[in-house]
Amino acid sequence: MSSDVLSLSLIEQAPKVLLHDHLDGGLRPITIIELAKECGYEGLPTTDPEALRTWFIADEPNGDLVRYLAGFTHTTAVMQTKSALARVARECAVDLARDGVVYAEIRFAPELHTNEGLRPSDIVRAVLQGFNEGVDEARGEGNVIIIRTILSAMRQAERSREIAALAVDFRDEGVCGFDIAGPEKGFPPTHHLEAFRILQKADFHLTLHAGEAFGLPSIWEALQLCNAERLGHGVRIVDDITWEKNDVRMGRLANYVRDRRVPLELCPTSNVHTGAVSSLREHPIEKLRQLKFRVTLNTDNRLMSGVSLSSEFDACAMTFGWDLSVMEWLTLNAAKSAFYQFDHRLDLINKVIKPGFAALRN
Repeated sequence: MSSDVLSLSLIEQAPKVLLHDHLDGGLRPITIIELAKECGYEGLPTTDPEALRTWFIADEPNGDLVRYLAGFTHTTAVMQTKSALARVARECAVDLARDGVVYAEIRFAPELHTNEGLRPSDIVRAVLQGFNEGVDEARGEGNVIIIRTILSAMRQAERSREIAALAVDFRDEGVCGFDIAGPEKGFPPTHHLEAFRILQKADFHLTLHAGEAFGLPSIWEALQLCNAERLGHGVRIVDDITWEKNDVRMGRLANYVRDRRVPLELCPTSNVHTGAVSSLREHPIEKLRQLKFRVTLNTDNRLMSGVSLSSEFDACAMTFGWDLSVMEWLTLNAAKSAFYQFDHRLDLINKVIKPGFAALRN
């Protein structure tokens, strides 16, 4: 490990890559309040911005996924018009760019925004428009960011084929991948095999939420039955690894994931808040990094966890002793794993990320 000690100011200046972030989990509290007023939504627990920010952060001891997901009732309720969707997307791009994120893949589920009669295609267009506006606004502030979109289908619903086809239809307009989200237990990804066939026939990218609330079987199904390229979370791969003093033994699935360089979209703070792990110190991200898994660091839901990508790096640096070289390694992992054309990834790495870290060292 080098002597490049990480500070929050250094982290904020570093170029960062984000692969796992939910659009409806990253709203500004003041935006929620204003949109609720516009659409007549009266279900908010408070209309004080700071109190609302505090309410959304699900960091009680022994957190669980049910409490964590409660906030999405409010965010999706105010994201039911094209103007609201475009505003949220625009602000997302600006906020990430201000945090030093140079490339981000933001995911959302169109089916959650149809309550007022919007067609899924109109929903996608509104979000893409918002991202484009946000990229332009960020550039005006002196921040350059590339935003690409992943469409999610909900495990517990029956619209995955429709959403998969929609993702393929918008592949040339900014949609770069497809995802299955929602409760893992009781809703295996194999219920959506027809959706995955649509993607495979179109040579399209697939990441799956797997190995977060459920264990190794969900990871195995995602990789071997659904052909996922990345694992959303994937934190439970640690269940296939044992440490006995200085001896590390990995099971066949863990070896397969590491050998194939399957990217793990890890979200440590979110995992603590949902109860997937008991504390940040107990999170396996550092052990997986030391074992050279393809680890990436992500936010999941910036509002619900009260994080930015910079704060997530800062928390892990404080907890695990990470330095600038570790941060660069994780950032390069994310860039290599992006659903982005190969030559564009090389440009991102060689013209933005590596020079950015070199400048910080100087």
